[in-house]
Amino acid sequence: MEREKIGTQVSWITIAINTFLCIFKIIAGIVGKSGAMLADGVHTLSDILATFVVILGLKVSSKQEDDEHPYGHEKFEPVFAKIISIILIITGFMIGYEGIAKLISGDIATPGKIALIAALLSIVVKEGMYWYTIIVAKKIKSLSMEADAWHHRSDAFSSVGTFIGIFAARMGYSFFDPLAALIVSFFIIKVGVEFYVKATKELVDESADKETCKKIRELTLSVAGVEGIKNLKTRIFGHRIYVDLEILVDENLTVRDGHQIAEDVHDVLENSIENIKHCMVHVEPNIIEELQHNLEC
Repeated sequence: MEREKIGTQVSWITIAINTFLCIFKIIAGIVGKSGAMLADGVHTLSDILATFVVILGLKVSSKQEDDEHPYGHEKFEPVFAKIISIILIITGFMIGYEGIAKLISGDIATPGKIALIAALLSIVVKEGMYWYTIIVAKKIKSLSMEADAWHHRSDAFSSVGTFIGIFAARMGYSFFDPLAALIVSFFIIKVGVEFYVKATKELVDESADKETCKKIRELTLSVAGVEGIKNLKTRIFGHRIYVDLEILVDENLTVRDGHQIAEDVHDVLENSIENIKHCMVHVEPNIIEELQHNLEC
């Protein structure tokens, strides 16, 4: 599928860039004696692992329906997004633990100039990778790739903190190096938790947003023969939406005519709203005065 092809291409490009950055930052951390830079390098390594997870998620979620998964594989993507979130959270705790350990022990060396250069390079490159990935993620509506984009930005934030910490440490305030690592760990954990919650919502059949529900109602009522909506339910399925709809029609219509109206509603919704994977339309006779009651979404 085109969606999988685009997402995979972007992911391999970011893996190549991250591999270079990871090696450079770890070397800079060792040579420059900077714990913050070493932590930053480990964070970039987690980026590489997370992007491999994105590639796998895109591949699996793009598979067509089969006997074991008659509704498709889209829900696998938020599962993989959860894995990325967990990687982020674990990385954040590891960086924070290392920072606390160094602050307690007081065994802090003054970082070298190479560590400062590596931090500055990382800020520029990782912010560029964030924008590159987030634009494509929103285009192909991939939650796991969006999580990966924020993984890149969290690395940029990490590098900002690392740069400040290394700079201050070189000015004589050596405790700033592990302190920067500790502060950065908080932001990494925060992003990880936010995406974990977002992925969970996609796995528990949460309804579509209010704007989408409003559009569904308007499109349905615009179809000739639809006299009202008795019930409307939507559920998120990965990056797609399932719609269950009960419409009211003239009670004197033939079964054939009522079925045709339902088909018209089905076609209008699936052709007008790109994210709809399937729309089930049930026809009921309009024998009540109150139209459009019991609307749920």
